[in-house]
Amino acid sequence: MCEAPESTTVAALLEMDRPRVVAVDDLMAYAREICKQQEVRRTAPGFIGYGATKPGDRVLVAVDTHYDKRVVEAVARGLREMGASVDVVTVEAQPDREFTTTDEVDVIMRREPWTKRPRRWEGLPWIEELAAREKYDLLVHGKGGGIPNVPYRYEAIPWLQTDHFASAATVYPRDLHTLINMKTWLAFFERGRGGKVHVTDPEGTDLRYTLFPEYFDGTRRGYTDVPWWGHLLAHGPTPILPKEDATGTVSGTTSHFQKPFPKIRVTLENGRLERVEGGGDYGDAWRALHGESKDTQYPCFPRPGLFWLWEVAIGTNPKIQRPPNIHLLSSGGFEWERRRSGIIHVGLGTRWRGSEEVWAGERGILYGHLHVHLFFPSLVIETPKGEELTVIDKGHLTALDDPQVRDLAAKYGDPDRILAAEWSPGVPGIDAPGSYEEYAREPARFIYR
Repeated sequence: MCEAPESTTVAALLEMDRPRVVAVDDLMAYAREICKQQEVRRTAPGFIGYGATKPGDRVLVAVDTHYDKRVVEAVARGLREMGASVDVVTVEAQPDREFTTTDEVDVIMRREPWTKRPRRWEGLPWIEELAAREKYDLLVHGKGGGIPNVPYRYEAIPWLQTDHFASAATVYPRDLHTLINMKTWLAFFERGRGGKVHVTDPEGTDLRYTLFPEYFDGTRRGYTDVPWWGHLLAHGPTPILPKEDATGTVSGTTSHFQKPFPKIRVTLENGRLERVEGGGDYGDAWRALHGESKDTQYPCFPRPGLFWLWEVAIGTNPKIQRPPNIHLLSSGGFEWERRRSGIIHVGLGTRWRGSEEVWAGERGILYGHLHVHLFFPSLVIETPKGEELTVIDKGHLTALDDPQVRDLAAKYGDPDRILAAEWSPGVPGIDAPGSYEEYAREPARFIYR
């Protein structure tokens, strides 16, 4: 059965709600669309493409055993249809299982170079070396994080499951998605520079900080006139300024890659973590890591301590949905849903593959960063001129309401449908019936049911 025939248009794919997938043929309309898209070295769905591929190119696709083979074959077939020669390498991953309460710590925190013990999201160093040594034109590899600067073309393949791949999020129109990103980003980069940010949410987050002009000096990747597509940085990345003033609390019940945890409350003063309350086993692990690192002076931070705020990342794709097997490693966990428009994930620690991580790994010092996800944030910028710009309103990315965005969306169908969020978290007491207090004590009981 083929739910998405070869002639299917992007507009038609956007209307399909989780099409039934039986065979590789059911995925080919999505694969062909991806293969046409411009390459921008991003891992966010809607900004992934292999469009520079030409006849005679040699392509290496590298995945692990958590990927559905039909997804990998669809990507490889799409590239072969473009005239490329495609080799596929499948790396053995650990057996699929249910998440534990501290998987996030296990897959992201390190005390040795990541080249010796790679983390979940980054590309495997030996795969990257293979692509360079064998002179592949394109490497298709990696689930998330930033793609490194290498001399060959390198694009991501973050779709582990057919539910990820056969999705409107995968083929969300690039011109529309780019406009949504730029409308959002310019609120920070142009109008907000030098202003104040206030982030709140109904789970208890209340955080304020300044958009210091020095963060926009052009030296920080993803914080220039070209944003970090699909993962917009609402706070300047490392190195953190001595006058950093982020102060307040961040609260939530999920992070990227583990079982949901009882509500955690992270308190910051002038950019640095001061205490972690709650959070169950995740909170216990974070407190232990904080204790280990609080007196260490890292080169990217103005004072001792590892857990400094740098990542306040905004998702921009309204068609992202939580996969149905969210309790299993092979689902990718909550890393997928953080990309939905209006969801923020907050990260404290070193920047992914930043120079500070090289420094720490060479010295056997703890590095990495940990996350809390905000499902229903409101983010308001007070500009230096005294204007208030509501970038996110209770989990809704306001750029989706912009008249120019709506006009462009009409090119693909009903703007209300094209711009509507495909999925909502369903948190009791917030966007679903029930008691938030009960949910906050044991969120896995509600999310996994």
